[in-house]
Amino acid sequence: MKKILILGIIYIAVIQSVISQNIQEMQWDNDFQIHISLANDSNYMLDIKELHHTNVDENASTSFTYLPTRLENEFVQRLKQTEVDTTTITKEGMPESNKTLWSALHYSLGGGWVHFVNCLLYSLETGYLDITAPLMKRPESNWKPKPMTESYKRTRKWEYYVPVDQKLAIKEYKIKKNNDELGHLNDVPVEFIDLFLKVSQSEYEQLKQIRRSRAKTHIDMVKILVGANYLGETQIKYIKSMVLKAMVDYAEDQLPSVIIFDNFNAAVAMSLNETGYQVDKIVFADERFISIDTRMMRINQINKIVAQINNVNKEVFQQKLKSYYN
Repeated sequence: MKKILILGIIYIAVIQSVISQNIQEMQWDNDFQIHISLANDSNYMLDIKELHHTNVDENASTSFTYLPTRLENEFVQRLKQTEVDTTTITKEGMPESNKTLWSALHYSLGGGWVHFVNCLLYSLETGYLDITAPLMKRPESNWKPKPMTESYKRTRKWEYYVPVDQKLAIKEYKIKKNNDELGHLNDVPVEFIDLFLKVSQSEYEQLKQIRRSRAKTHIDMVKILVGANYLGETQIKYIKSMVLKAMVDYAEDQLPSVIIFDNFNAAVAMSLNETGYQVDKIVFADERFISIDTRMMRINQINKIVAQINNVNKEVFQQKLKSYYN
C-alpha cells in the first residue's frame, strides 16, 4: 500500500501556460534527470525513475500496446472547436453512438483505443468525470424481477451503475473473466488490472484523499469498464459529456510525455494523435559513448517499433469494433 500512496503523491506541479509544446532541446544527464527546453524558452527536469519504462521491441508488437502520452496539440485544438453534444448520433450502417460507451466516445473523439483510454483517464484525473456522480447512482427500489435475472443477481448490491466498492468490483471482474466476458478489459494495461485487484476498500478510501491520485484514476477506469455493459443511455451520455468537456478544457501546459525505452537506453518524447503515437524527440543515456551509426540505427529501430505499435493497435481496435457491430 505504501508504494501505491507514493505513486499517488507523484503529481506534476502546476506550470505556466505554454504557447507551443515543440521541444527545442532534450538531454539525458548523469543526475538521472531528463532536461527539456521548449520553444517558449521554458525549461523542465523530469525524474527518470518516475517516467514510464518499457522494453517493447519489434517482435513484441503483436498485441495491443498502451503507452501513457499526452494528446497532440493539433488534435486537442480540433476537439476544442467541437461543440459538446450529448444527443444521439447515428451513422449509416452503425448503431446509435450512445448505445455503448465504446461507440459514444469513439465517434465523438475519433482515433482508436488509446484515445479512449487517455481521454477517459484525463477526465477522471481532472475530476470532470466522477463514478459517484448523481447521474451514476442507481435508484433505490425493492423491485425484484421474476424470474430472477443474471444481471440483477450480479448488480443488486451495487449503489452505482459501476461497482464502486472494491469487493463488488473485483467479484464482477472475476465473474466476467470466468465467463469470457472481459471484452476490452483484455486490452487494459496489465499494471492497471494488477493494481485494481490488490487494493482493498480501505486502501481505496485512502487513495481518494490524494489529489489527482493516478492509482485511483487507474482503478476507477477499470471499474467503469467492469460495469460498462450495465450502463444506461443516461450514464453513457454523462460519461461522454464529461470526457468531452475535459478535452475542451485540456491543459495546454501539459508537459511533454517521455517514455524510457530501457532496451535502447533511450528517452523518447511522444504524443498521440488520431493516427497513433508519434515520436517527437529521442535522446540516449550513453549518447556520448556511441557512434553516429549506432545512434541512427537505434533511432530507426525505435521509429519502426512505434510504427508497428500503431499498425497493430489499429488492427486490434478495428477487429474489436467489428465484433461489437456484427
